[in-house]
Order: sequence, then C-alpha cells, then structure tokens
Amino acid sequence: MTFITSAVLFILKLLLLLFVLGLIILVHEFGHFMWAKKFKVYIYEFSIGMGPVAFSWKGKKDKITYNIRWIPIGGFVSMAGEVYDDDDKIPKKQLLCNKPWYQRLIIMVAGVVNNFLLAIAGFIIIAFIWGGDPIKPVIDKVYVNSPAYEAGMQSGDVITSINGYDVSNWDKARVIMVYKNKNDYTTFTVEHKNGKEEKIKVTPGKFKDETGEETEGYGISMAKDDTSGFFKPILYAFKRFGSIVDSFVYTIWGLISGKVSFDNLSGPVGMYRMVGSAFNYSAISESIWYIMFLIAYLSINVGFINILPFPAFDGGHVLFLLIEAVFRRKVDAKIENICHTIGFILIFLLMIAVTFNDIARIIGKLF
Repeated sequence: MTFITSAVLFILKLLLLLFVLGLIILVHEFGHFMWAKKFKVYIYEFSIGMGPVAFSWKGKKDKITYNIRWIPIGGFVSMAGEVYDDDDKIPKKQLLCNKPWYQRLIIMVAGVVNNFLLAIAGFIIIAFIWGGDPIKPVIDKVYVNSPAYEAGMQSGDVITSINGYDVSNWDKARVIMVYKNKNDYTTFTVEHKNGKEEKIKVTPGKFKDETGEETEGYGISMAKDDTSGFFKPILYAFKRFGSIVDSFVYTIWGLISGKVSFDNLSGPVGMYRMVGSAFNYSAISESIWYIMFLIAYLSINVGFINILPFPAFDGGHVLFLLIEAVFRRKVDAKIENICHTIGFILIFLLMIAVTFNDIARIIGKLF
C-alpha cells in the first residue's frame, strides 16, 4: 500500500469516525436542547464537540449560539442556572435551577432516551434489510475438530450458563467469557435437544473455520434470530437493545469486581479502529450494515454510560434530583457543583489513560 493510499484511507476512516460520533452526540444533545426549549429554560449555547470553536453561528430568533468544536468527543447544551442561580440578567423563571424537579429530570434524561431510540430505530432497519444477529445463546454450528467439537458440544445446544453465571443472551455470554478465570478452560452448561443438561469444559485453541482458515477460539457459532415479516424486526430491535444493555451491566460489574481488566476499555483510538473495520468488507452493503450496527451499539453505550449515577454524567444530575424529590429540598448547590467538577476531572483522567492504553496496544502489535 502506497503512502498516498494509506493517507487517503486514514482520512476516510477519520471522516467516518467523525460522522458516527457526531451523529450520536447530536442526537444526545438535541434531547437536552429540545426539552430545555420546551420548558422555556434560557440556553446560551448548543455545542457539538469540545475544545476550541471551529465553526459558530447565532440564531436570529432564539439568540442561541450554535458551535462545532475541534475535539469530536462529547458536546453540551449550556443552560442558565444549571446548578444554582448564576445569572442576574436572565429572568428567574428561565433558570434551570428554578424549574420544577420533574422538568429538570426530563431535561437530564432526554439525551439518554434519544440515544436509546436511535439505537432501536437502527436495529429495526438492520433487521428489515439484513436480518437479525444472534440473541439467544443457541449453537447453530460446531466446527469439526474444534475445541468445542472435541469436548462434545452439538448443534442446537442451548447455553444456559458459563463458569457458573446464568446466560440469557449471547451478548452477555461473550462478556462472561472474558471474565478472569483461574482455569485454562471454560465450563459451559448446555441443554441438548433431548432436554438433557450437561456441563462441558472447553479449552480454547486453534482450529480451521469453514473457509479453511486457521483461527483461535472455541469453534462455535450462534443461530441467527428470525426477523421475517413486519413485527418480528421490531421485536428483535427491542430484544437486541435489552441484550446489549445486559452485557454492559455485566461489563461494569466485571470492572468493579476486577473480573474484567481495564485494558479491555477503548477510547477514541479504539473507536477509530472499530470504525475502520467498515473498510474491510468486500461488499458495500456489508460495510453499510456494519456502520449502522456500530452507530446503534455506540449509541446505547453513550446512553448507558451517561445514565450511570456518577457526578458529571447525566445520571449524576438525576441522582441529585431524586434526592431532592425524596427529601423535598435541594442538595446544597456548592456541594453538588464540587461533586460534578471532581467527577469531570476523574472522567477526563480516565479518558487519557484509556487513550494511552489504546496506543500502547497498537505499538505492542507493531513490535
């Protein structure tokens, strides 16, 4: 591959990454923006991206400043009185902090809801056009001479647990399989077609797939979901959404409990590599499928992370609002502001650490 070809490919991948992240961020921030305007909260700025301003314009009617910033990570809707009464020039009734708690709650969760709706819509389109990926942990194929084949796994087996963890979907199963395990094998509990349940120990290893190419793993593939007709794709989208959320819950639990290494986390560099995989498909339709799936998947990711009850996230704001609703008085504005500031700093440091980890992985593969 020539230098010019590599440079063009790099630019195309970067533009695609900007499109994917930009769409997800735009949908998220528009949720906050839409409901803030609905409840007549004064808005200073609607911004996509962080850091220095690249492009800016001001609305003639609403007087809101709309910005696109250079760093394509995140975005924000700057509203008057987000935590406390901070602007004497704005009418008190237009400050966010003076709105009823339930209106503030709707504004805070609207971004997450938008991300989830985007993902569900994406999965519906995918199911209608390309069909559904596996959700149920039902084995479709066991490759001959693979570790799973040698251990006794069969086509049609339903995986009910892995290493003692109950399994209800394939997304959750894949997370559990990366949990730290003191053994060099994985214990699958499967239900055979005859209804008999059996525990099977499988040590991952090398085998040849259906194309004859040598690969490493267990040697099983899952059965695709039936998405024929009109209603099944819609049902599939909601099941797929729940399946991915389930896997995120187990990922967070794995990180907290130490069963999943922080090395498995990816930042902007990792997302660039994920988006770049769209160029590995030979058919354009497959690339489009991958991009749409990635948008839906990352949109759930952004929504799920944002709703966690951690300061600086939307979920952190929601937590303070729920405390206010329960005790019928606001949390001290200074304390809340300090919590959000500390949370933002910790998130920023984590992002730097994850980015360095992504770069280290790439360098490690090169050398």
